Amino acid sequence: MEGTITRRKNMKSNKFTTSQLTILGLMAGILFLMAYTPLGYLNIGPLAVTFNVIPVAICAVVLGPTGGAVAGAVFGLTSFLQAMGIGGTSALGAALFQINPFLSAVQCFVPRILDGLLIGFIYRGMRKKTNVYASCAVTGFFSAFLNTLFFMTVLVVMFGNTEVIQNLMGGRNVIIGCCMMVGVNAISEMVSSTIITAAVGTALSKAHLIPASQIAKPDTAA
Repeated sequence: MEGTITRRKNMKSNKFTTSQLTILGLMAGILFLMAYTPLGYLNIGPLAVTFNVIPVAICAVVLGPTGGAVAGAVFGLTSFLQAMGIGGTSALGAALFQINPFLSAVQCFVPRILDGLLIGFIYRGMRKKTNVYASCAVTGFFSAFLNTLFFMTVLVVMFGNTEVIQNLMGGRNVIIGCCMMVGVNAISEMVSSTIITAAVGTALSKAHLIPASQIAKPDTAA
């Protein structure tokens, strides 16, 4: 009987509250807004600096791995729609879509879903060690870092031998070329995501919008 009550309490605590679902919907809306306006991307060469990793990080902070994965899927959807030329155009995404639509979908969705899922666990792990501000900052950093790592890894594995990528590399080794190509972009994304996620996550914590399951340790500094 006691075990049943405990399981029911755990199931209840794992459900999203209305306010948390509102945040998820808001972040999904922001992801679409950022995808189709200059707010979300800063185009530099064939790739773009993306700020869409920030809403994904915020969802991971507030809603855990599940919320992070859902937000990552929305991010992936906007990228795939752009690759198809719907509502906007990504030059690289469109080129990869022409090569293989299925692999293009994998390229858009899988890295972003994995990113959101893993940073949800990273936030929970950090909250066992430190305060909410530092935890959110680390989560924001890894949101950008892992997105870049996963995206470029899938790009090299699935499209590294294609003419499109070989031309972008200009005769260089694909891995070295990708590292050189994303350097400035990745640093910009990591800095902005770290700062903004820390600020927004701390504000949401003070507003008591981060559930108890996400908070493993009382704050020593906000």
